[in-house]
Amino acid sequence: MEILNKANRIRLLNFSTPQMRAFHFSWFAFHICFFGWFGIAPLMAVVREDLSLTQTQIGNTIIASVLITVIVRLLIGVLCDRIGPRKAYSGLLILGSIPVMGIGFANSFETFLLARLAIGAIGASFVITQYHTTMMFAPNVVGTANATSAGWGNLGGGTTQIVMPLIFSGLLMLGVSETLGWRLAMVVPGVVLFVTGICYYRFTQDAPNGNFEDLRARGELPQADGDSSAGQTFLAAAKDIRVWALFVVYAICFGVELTINNIAAIYFFDHFDLTLATAGMIAGLFGLMNVFARTMGGIFSDLFAKQGGLKGRVRWLFIALVCEGLALVAFSQMHVLSYAIGIMLVFSLFVQMAEGATYGVVPFINKRALGAVAGIVGAGGNVGAVAAAFLFRSEAITYQQGLFYLGLTVLVLASCALLVRFSPETEAEEAAAYQDAVGEDTGAGALSLR
Repeated sequence: MEILNKANRIRLLNFSTPQMRAFHFSWFAFHICFFGWFGIAPLMAVVREDLSLTQTQIGNTIIASVLITVIVRLLIGVLCDRIGPRKAYSGLLILGSIPVMGIGFANSFETFLLARLAIGAIGASFVITQYHTTMMFAPNVVGTANATSAGWGNLGGGTTQIVMPLIFSGLLMLGVSETLGWRLAMVVPGVVLFVTGICYYRFTQDAPNGNFEDLRARGELPQADGDSSAGQTFLAAAKDIRVWALFVVYAICFGVELTINNIAAIYFFDHFDLTLATAGMIAGLFGLMNVFARTMGGIFSDLFAKQGGLKGRVRWLFIALVCEGLALVAFSQMHVLSYAIGIMLVFSLFVQMAEGATYGVVPFINKRALGAVAGIVGAGGNVGAVAAAFLFRSEAITYQQGLFYLGLTVLVLASCALLVRFSPETEAEEAAAYQDAVGEDTGAGALSLR
């Protein structure tokens, strides 16, 4: 699938082009999805008391929040290939707003578990975000575009940790009880999700030259031949060992980030005996690193590609993963709050750079099955989060021990990145495409305000 007129520069303050509108709407939509997806996490200490939840039950709700996302991410990539990212994103946002607001009706562990399971579907928004920016940006900046849009979206994890306790506190000041307060607080992200879905449909388009139905009508894009075509693209991606290597890689970076988003506030609350608001603020710092950290991962991916081609992108991915594992092991051993915060920020930097580096490689695996590849790799992040959640649901293992074991796992599985290789023909073809995209006055990772 060859998309024409991709942008070779990211002009952050330019909202007039379809490329930049897609960029800004995709990261904002993903940001809001994170807001809804993990909105309940910083309030779990209150929910735990209200619903009388045990550590095992909390662990089960964490698993539920990321489990369904595995399935939806696998499907949403193929759906993007068929109907385009604009319709896919709009539908997901509008439908996803329903369970986010509906979680307030939960009155038992079982109903709360089902609500978190349903909300987890909006985590598939990540795949659409990466798909849409890949449609819009040329090889010399696609790593930076993918990483920045995803990073600013992931920033919603940090925003949530800070904003939701403030909304909750504001409701308490108005005289609302704690039992009702956490329920009303979840209405806010639900409403924003709904409105964003409508705006996404109104103001974006699938590709630089138009929507997929228009491109197919003009013969600029192959026709979607129904279920058989979708099955073929998914099968082509599923047969490629490189896709599954990246599946594992994303499991040990984004999967780890999802896990930290779920447990950070309650970990600091319990382990360092902090207030709910203070614990949320500290936990929020982890997600706020997405302002620049994931972007840096994409920028370095594009810069490594300038010197080393696709091999350079893979080499950088491996380096970022190893540094992530070392930082996580160190974080798990911290007993002093100030040291724990400092090491957490270092760990956050590398885990998010590893995520950016992963999707600096994904666009080059199989362009004809881009949605399927992005979906499978994206699902890996949630599989990693589900696997990691089992460490934190056991009463026999402390959160600190779980973090240590998780860090060792990252170090061992980082070698999977080295399984991603490209043929000499593909290397030469992408090197030529890179140089064509750079042009006369732009460089790798060209990102500017105008």
